Amino acid sequence: MSDIGSAIIRVHREEWARVVATLARRIGDLGIAEEMAAEAFAVAVERWPDEGVPPNPGAWLTTTAHRKAIDRLRRESRRDELHREALMRSDTPSPEPLGAIDDDRLRLVFTCCHPALAMETRIALTLRMVGGLTVAEIARAFLVQETAMGQRITRAKAKIKAARIPYRVPSREDLPARVTGVLAVLYLIFNEGYLTSGPGTEAVRGDLTAEAVRLTRLVRELLPGDGEVAGLLALMLLIEARRTARVSASGELVGLHEQDRGSWDRALIAEGHALVRARLASGEAPGRYQIMAAINAVHTDAPDVRDTCWNQVVALYDQLARVDPSPIVRLNRAIALAELDGPQVALAEIEALPLDGYHAFHATRADLLRRLGRGGEARDAYERAIALAGNTAERAHLARRRDQLG
Repeated sequence: MSDIGSAIIRVHREEWARVVATLARRIGDLGIAEEMAAEAFAVAVERWPDEGVPPNPGAWLTTTAHRKAIDRLRRESRRDELHREALMRSDTPSPEPLGAIDDDRLRLVFTCCHPALAMETRIALTLRMVGGLTVAEIARAFLVQETAMGQRITRAKAKIKAARIPYRVPSREDLPARVTGVLAVLYLIFNEGYLTSGPGTEAVRGDLTAEAVRLTRLVRELLPGDGEVAGLLALMLLIEARRTARVSASGELVGLHEQDRGSWDRALIAEGHALVRARLASGEAPGRYQIMAAINAVHTDAPDVRDTCWNQVVALYDQLARVDPSPIVRLNRAIALAELDGPQVALAEIEALPLDGYHAFHATRADLLRRLGRGGEARDAYERAIALAGNTAERAHLARRRDQLG
């Protein structure tokens, strides 16, 4: 790939959400904002190879997208009203709603997470608009067909337009109705950055993890007393602290057991631990993200994997299962249980889980079978995990583990 082509891909990842968010604020139509952002990037693909990448590519793309949006609105049947509104929005700074943080991308998150939309739809729409994920990547995250996910996102944008859902960070009394969906979206965006699901060679997207952390910090400014907001921020920080150790120099995924703990970011770990301690001291019953943060605090507190307090990890997973009795929580609990009671007990725990389409289920099962000396079955499970994994680094890791079976 040419240098210009690589630059366009990088700019798309860095600027997509900003362009869509700015355009949505200016014209008040999320569907048009997305379409015109896509057209602006298409123009960049045509022009930049000859003209070069502009000094401020984000501003160039926003200006191009806005001009195309105005042209589009002029051609629409309601062109006079929408055009006038768009011009007013572009010429006059938008007033900041009472108690809100003036951040276009945070506004976009809250717009996509309106209570009028079903929870899964809120999450999918925000992953597309803010995370810049493709429909195929989002479909993989939800374990559904790409066509079905595309229809879901299209219907969500149409509903936002028809219901005239405002593009703003809601007032404080409206926040509790939105925050659950917002946190779920931000966590999924973070997860996509920490281990991308796409077929490309890039295993980790630091731009996505950093943006998810930044937006979560802003949500915490809005809701400083919300335990789950603090818990999600702590969880992100404790995972982000390990990101540089996540992939080896050869491009292979490195599991927690094998990571160089000396390379972890101690400042992020300290901040995450402080948030966890503060939540424990509050005396309030912890929610899902707070418990997950506590699990990661145990892992990051151990100087060596052999020092991990697995009793505490399993106890926390037991607590998490009461709050979130999902198959994936039970799978992760079994991984910890294997360290306490052995792989046979853990294998019995996961065999009936309805996760046949989830690569991590087969990877876990393969590892447990390997530890039990059941090489043939382990090989089959590794093959299934490799076929389902969407990330090159993860496939390389699984292939190495499979090949070690001999």
